[in-house]
Amino acid sequence: MASIWIPTGESIRRLRKRAGLTQKDLAERAGVSQSLISRIERGSVDPKLSTLQSILNVLSGYTSVKKRACDIMNPNVISVRYDETVRDAVDLMRTYDISQLPVEREGRMVGGIHEASLIRMLVFEKNPREFFEQKVFKVMEKPFPTVSPDTLLEEVMLILSRGEPAVIVEEDGRMVGIITKIDVISSFLKDMGEEK
Repeated sequence: MASIWIPTGESIRRLRKRAGLTQKDLAERAGVSQSLISRIERGSVDPKLSTLQSILNVLSGYTSVKKRACDIMNPNVISVRYDETVRDAVDLMRTYDISQLPVEREGRMVGGIHEASLIRMLVFEKNPREFFEQKVFKVMEKPFPTVSPDTLLEEVMLILSRGEPAVIVEEDGRMVGIITKIDVISSFLKDMGEEK
């Protein structure tokens, strides 16, 4: 099952610095103590979700990025069924010119598959023909991180900056969109009037 992204202490620290706030400033605006902000950023405490939401609400008011996941996601999520073959997955990636696919079972994301992981596996594969005829569930990796449509673009960027190949936008347990690094980059170019 996919996990909803929870911001790390380091993510909070980066967002706070980008917003130009001190720990004291953030604490006052979020209605918490400065020591709690410090402990959250160090990762020595797991705050309540309501506390995290208060902090992120404050930070979103100061950040230059106001967009949300729903503003930049691609609503056409191309996925591969867990019982299809690796060849089927590769054919989908080639057809749609994409480098990753969520793996789904009965409409739910159960894993992920992407070019980089396939390359890593092929390096050690003695029989490539057999490899491509395997079922996807035998080679899939963990599901891509998920966010809600209202998640701030800043949060999505932090997830992708950790090396995740994609972020899935979910609503009521259904995949309603996908965001990749190029989607984020294109969004910035569009805002600057430079997208072709």
